[in-house]
Amino acid sequence: MIRLQNLTLQRGPQRLLEGAELTLHAGQKVGLIGANGAGKSSLFALLRGELGPDAGDCRLPPDWRIAHMRQEVDNLERLAVDYVLDGDLHLRQVQRALAEAEAGHDGTAIARLHIELDSADGYTADARARKLLAGLGFTAEQMDRRVGDFSGGWRMRLNLAQALMCPSELLLLDEPTNHLDLDAILWLEEWLKSYPGTLMLISHDRDFLDAVVDHVAHLEQRKLTLYRGGYSAFERTRAERLAQQQQVYEKQQAQRAHMESFIARFKAKATKARQAQSRIKALERLEELAPAHVDSPFDFSFREADKVSSPLLDLAEGRLGYGSKAVLEQVKLQLVPGARIGLLGPNGAGKSTLIKTLAGELEPLGGRLARGENLAIGYFAQHQLDALDPQASPLLHLQRIAPGEREQTLRDFLGGFDFRGDRCDEPVLNFSGGEKARLALALIAWQKPNLLLLDEPTNHLDLEMRLALTMALQDFAGAVLVVSHDRHLLKSTTDEFLLVADGRVQPFDGDLDDYARWLVDFRARQAPVASATASPDKTDKRAQRQAAAALRQQLAPHKREAEKLEKELGKVHEKLAEIETRLGDSALYEVACKDELRDLLAEQAKLKGREAELEERWLEALESLEELQRQLEAAD
Repeated sequence: MIRLQNLTLQRGPQRLLEGAELTLHAGQKVGLIGANGAGKSSLFALLRGELGPDAGDCRLPPDWRIAHMRQEVDNLERLAVDYVLDGDLHLRQVQRALAEAEAGHDGTAIARLHIELDSADGYTADARARKLLAGLGFTAEQMDRRVGDFSGGWRMRLNLAQALMCPSELLLLDEPTNHLDLDAILWLEEWLKSYPGTLMLISHDRDFLDAVVDHVAHLEQRKLTLYRGGYSAFERTRAERLAQQQQVYEKQQAQRAHMESFIARFKAKATKARQAQSRIKALERLEELAPAHVDSPFDFSFREADKVSSPLLDLAEGRLGYGSKAVLEQVKLQLVPGARIGLLGPNGAGKSTLIKTLAGELEPLGGRLARGENLAIGYFAQHQLDALDPQASPLLHLQRIAPGEREQTLRDFLGGFDFRGDRCDEPVLNFSGGEKARLALALIAWQKPNLLLLDEPTNHLDLEMRLALTMALQDFAGAVLVVSHDRHLLKSTTDEFLLVADGRVQPFDGDLDDYARWLVDFRARQAPVASATASPDKTDKRAQRQAAAALRQQLAPHKREAEKLEKELGKVHEKLAEIETRLGDSALYEVACKDELRDLLAEQAKLKGREAELEERWLEALESLEELQRQLEAAD
């Protein structure tokens, strides 16, 4: 059980928690949510013992092992699979001790440590680590590459795999889906559902929270409130409470009118029945839950383009890729105003390649790409966050693309993205990933695009900003092509999907539930190929051979010890038999023989004690010998 009682937590001058109460039971899966800077990560640091409470108590069972997803990578030379295995500290400790015992030719220690290695599932550890890496999108070849060869996002995947590798009673995950694609998120959901310990999860992915957690802890106004159910249940409960306030009610009505207008407009032109119904349901759900977000600091829209072409963009017989290597063949895609398209497909299939080509960052290797005369693209990708000028403020960024606009107009516009007051004038240098993403979206929204190409736009965005982006996209009159692991965004803003897989781009007739089933079938089809092309698990086999050799090495001395004890025990039995024969002579009990009788009885008692000692040692030796023989048979 985790128990926070009257807890106060402070970082510098900022008080994060004050008189907070929270009780979590073993096995519960809890989503921790709250505004950025509210103290979620600090609470995790408190649970890990890195911070102490300023007042009150924080109690955890003393024997609990805690695993957490680190945010830094400290060893770039390790192979990826070894880096993941490092997450199991006990396993690594046993392996080091075993190596030392083998170097010192300590047979007894070697045998004991192999037993410990087996109890720690050491012989399957390499295979388990590779399974985790495969689920998170790593290929067999990537698993044996240096950590330093990977980009920052993939290193975070390695940190996640390392945390999952560690046996634990409490698992703390801070934004685990930030650097994952949809395929990896679906895999992680299933893994976490089967995790037997207590889980605390910080996430801005509402569908992920709904799928994994059974409680939500909301950090607000320095208090913790525990809600039963997933994120949707939290929204409903909070909305009911907030809707009692008049101010909340008024804003709810405005949002309801907006939603009704959009749904009516959408229903009038929807043609794909199943996906259309799915989207309408999502929109109606947004309508119901809008009151839960009345205190959102975000309120913006994409400015309407001055001119529009139709089609905006037309790609025919496209051959797309890098250099001379084609990733996609025979691509046919036409984007017209009002199109709402989500790209689906396994990791590495070419979704980003397609978007980069449409955005003009890659030239097609073949085919024809025609752009409309009035095409205005708003392109969002993660690398554009790094392209921001670190010394410039949000206001200066916007002034550079709108030099003739009034400063107050620009400040009002930035306020919709929660850049207000002094924050408008601060350099981007120290901004968080979420703040940089909001600024990049603000710059796109200002420039009046009529085609939005969005590659994972919700990375680093919190739940409130994701909702604001969803509503802005619903109101956008142009075309949208989006890749996102945020299923809620996809369901609420797209009305058709394209599947990018096996070198092709094809319409996908279904919704996200259908895609999840397709993905299971796809992985099953890929599994035989992966097993056929992957190298054998040399590490496990070598470890098993070493274990078998060590066990054989121990058989002989254990056998000799048992035989020696048995032989000595036989001699004791012979002497006891002789004494008992002499004690059977009636003449021994005459007065004249009393000294001899006393000596024989003393010798008998001594031998019986020796007999008991030898029998105990002999039985122990036999048990050890039998155990080693069983392990040897299993290893063979």
